Amino acid sequence: MVDYALQRKSRLAEVYSGRTGVAEVCDASPYLLRAAKFHGRPSTTRCPICRKEQVTIVSWVFGEKLGQVSGSARTTEEILRLAVSQEEFSVHVVEVCRTCSWNHLVQSYVSGLPPRPRVRRSRRVAGGRVANNSAGGGSSQVDTAGGPEVLGTEGMEKYL
Repeated sequence: MVDYALQRKSRLAEVYSGRTGVAEVCDASPYLLRAAKFHGRPSTTRCPICRKEQVTIVSWVFGEKLGQVSGSARTTEEILRLAVSQEEFSVHVVEVCRTCSWNHLVQSYVSGLPPRPRVRRSRRVAGGRVANNSAGGGSSQVDTAGGPEVLGTEGMEKYL
């Protein structure tokens, strides 16, 4: 887990000192604001810029194996369901003020099931031979019994 509290504190110090304009930090996109409205959860933290309301916490999920779900805002319950059914993915937690559009990355973490080991696949060619797909040239083996073949793991120590 990565916590961005120090970065947030530094950014707010820049705003309070006048080195950074409010418009530069209150720049939440309409998409983020809608996500806060429909997928966010309220927090007890008051907006550090406008101080008019509590910020809303929005969680975004990203992962190669998530398909169309990747890059979308999800509720805590949806993330828990994904965590028990999908391979590893990252979650980015953002706080956003729906009044002044302040937004900041609060934390990021990895969730989900451990990645499945990659299965080495070989392709069959005419005559019952197995063509090795590796660039190292390995040897072809003939599967005369029609059953599963056993491929060696020479040179694969760094991948196992």
